[in-house]
Amino acid sequence: MFGTSTVALIEDVIRAEAITLRPDEIEDYDQLLEAIGDSRFVLIGEASHGTHEFYRERAQITKRLIEEKGFDAVAVEADFPDAYRVNRYVRGEGTDEEAVDALGGFKRFPAWMWRNADVLDFVGWLRTYNDDLPATAKKVGFYGLDLYSLHSSIEAVLTYLGKIDPEGAERARRRYSCFDHFGDDTQVYGYATAFGLAESCEQEVVSQLLELNRRASELAMRDGRVAEDDYFFAAQNARLVKNAEHYYRTMYRSDVSSWNLRDKHMHDTLTELASHLSRNGKAAKIVVWEHNSHLGDARATEMSRRGEWNVGQLTRQMYGRDAFLIGFSTDHGTVTAASNWGDPAERKKVRPALSGSVERLFHETGMERFLLLLRNGSHASKALQEPLLERAIGVIYRPETERQSHYFSASVSSQFDAMIHIDETRAVEPLERSVKWEAGEAAETFPTGV
Repeated sequence: MFGTSTVALIEDVIRAEAITLRPDEIEDYDQLLEAIGDSRFVLIGEASHGTHEFYRERAQITKRLIEEKGFDAVAVEADFPDAYRVNRYVRGEGTDEEAVDALGGFKRFPAWMWRNADVLDFVGWLRTYNDDLPATAKKVGFYGLDLYSLHSSIEAVLTYLGKIDPEGAERARRRYSCFDHFGDDTQVYGYATAFGLAESCEQEVVSQLLELNRRASELAMRDGRVAEDDYFFAAQNARLVKNAEHYYRTMYRSDVSSWNLRDKHMHDTLTELASHLSRNGKAAKIVVWEHNSHLGDARATEMSRRGEWNVGQLTRQMYGRDAFLIGFSTDHGTVTAASNWGDPAERKKVRPALSGSVERLFHETGMERFLLLLRNGSHASKALQEPLLERAIGVIYRPETERQSHYFSASVSSQFDAMIHIDETRAVEPLERSVKWEAGEAAETFPTGV
């Protein structure tokens, strides 16, 4: 813990080097775009899955990366089939007529992560941007990286094979029928196989992926580029099924193993996507949207001591300075989150940050919104090398156990290449608002910040 005089000195350094961000003034990100330079992968985080400002500012930065630096795709912490439906819409394909229809695949908890007003605005912007491109120009895509969609990915593989290879579809159907005993509840499958109550489907899902891979050239090249895109979609879903099967088997055994498997899958999907989108000697450039805990380099946090890695670490290790990592923080406000997994979304109050946290340090500067560039060896980056508490709110927020539930230790300037702080933030607006969300949270009757 820093002493009072040291904290004051660090606050002075931050004030001197912070770049003030004004609401809706996107030119304030000029220095960020300059710092990003020619990086191919820009990973933009969020300190919660339910904060309006994080979604909005992330979208503003992404728009500039697409327009000014020629980025090819946005890859997000979402299920691959659901995001691919959005991809088809923004590229002028598929059957959805409006952006809100294209978001219709996001039904699994927490739906508000992608079915919210800010994502709706961005998807609409991306469709307009693509529509205005010349007919021969490559359109910007929207892809999911996550692995929870076992059953919908199975359906995607079967649908693809059913159109081009009925016999292959029948073989796939027989293999995937292994999951039929467990219904749609993947956690039931995970529990039964983890504790030896049922045989796993590992052999079947691996066999199906191997068959698709063996036939890659034949299936992908039948009708040129369109068929290649369709094959990529099917192959990624088959790989997702294999990894999801493994994930659900490990989730009851080890938190570390399941976390690492999930983040390795997301990183591998990003790598596969980059290879797929690279054309004519031009390497693809991709923006990634995920939580800070996935995108901030795990080696700079206490996650590393538990043996965990994440997407940010793996991307840095593979691509070096071609990866640029951006984090977000806030001190107080409101957030859309649930009290328990599967519960309805609520609009909850975010308590002021704890003493000893980077959020409290940023709050004490008195600056409402600012950007810190941390890759350049500045005084601020050196001052933020020492470990501090850092808050992470996922889809669940439990303020009554906040220190244990939502804080971890991290060296901010080793974790990120840039940090954006917005002192007061508000809850992202779900497209479907529950009564609980509309009512908000009752005022607290006990002290905060303890």
